[in-house]
Amino acid sequence: MIPDYQSLMRPVLICAAAGETRIGDTVDKLADQLALAPEERAELLPSGKQTRFANRVNWAKAYLAKAGLVENTRRGYFRITPRGQAALADVTATINNAYLDQFKEFQDFKAKVNEADGPASGSAAAPQPVSAPFGAPVDTETPDEALREAHAAITGALAADLLDRVRKATPAFFEKLIVELLLAMGYGGTSEGAGRALGQSGDDGVDGVIDQDPLGVDQIFVQAKRYAEGNNIGAGAIRDFYGALSLKKAHKGIFVTTSAFSQPAVDTARGLGSRIVLIDGLQLSRLMIRYNVGCRDEDVLHLKKVDEDFFEG
Repeated sequence: MIPDYQSLMRPVLICAAAGETRIGDTVDKLADQLALAPEERAELLPSGKQTRFANRVNWAKAYLAKAGLVENTRRGYFRITPRGQAALADVTATINNAYLDQFKEFQDFKAKVNEADGPASGSAAAPQPVSAPFGAPVDTETPDEALREAHAAITGALAADLLDRVRKATPAFFEKLIVELLLAMGYGGTSEGAGRALGQSGDDGVDGVIDQDPLGVDQIFVQAKRYAEGNNIGAGAIRDFYGALSLKKAHKGIFVTTSAFSQPAVDTARGLGSRIVLIDGLQLSRLMIRYNVGCRDEDVLHLKKVDEDFFEG
């Protein structure tokens, strides 16, 4: 199990006590000492740009630096300070945010964070001190982890709301939605009429068609089933769609439902000669969010970090 960032503060200090150390080497050394499994070492943050363990080691070092227990020496390197050595000498001390809070530098750091994250200028309410970074529960998460978890919760709630609304819409609206989503994903190029909902008798079991290229040389046919939760798609519906594709001499199809696919349905789709992609309700709602179909951006938050090259100048 990957330790939280506060549990890593003393181990980071111990590494720094040996002399100037590189943060990357500290990450590797602590991963070895903690006997992290390969999958734990490789686990990435949602951004995909840093491992979760490296992120927590970096935050542990950053908080220690804010409290004056370590100091940055050059790019990517740091060392322990006399204050940090005193902290290590106290073997009974639990080095965490509560411990760091005894130092004025750390208190000032927290005050600045609250001021930047607090009420707008001119508000009568005074900023309240934080006991956890950016609202992280029990101080176990790093600030960016807490922010990403909050974002995931908001996105999950939005996905559930979107799916509920789609289920309550008319079949014609649902078929049109699927075509609009595929166009937003880049199918059909920029040509007019590249995607259209059929939704009429005589469509041979197909609800929509998308031109895969701007000239319409290759087409993808769509089947859309607006079903309630729990009313899952079975293997028979997949075989019927396969038959409809065969009638149109098509080799590619997308089957979309607001419910889910049974395992036999998944196995059937994999075993058929045509390329049939299955999109269930959860995937549908996530794609709608990703491509802004049925939703829009309300606010954009940018996560930024220091540009080391600028200061190395």
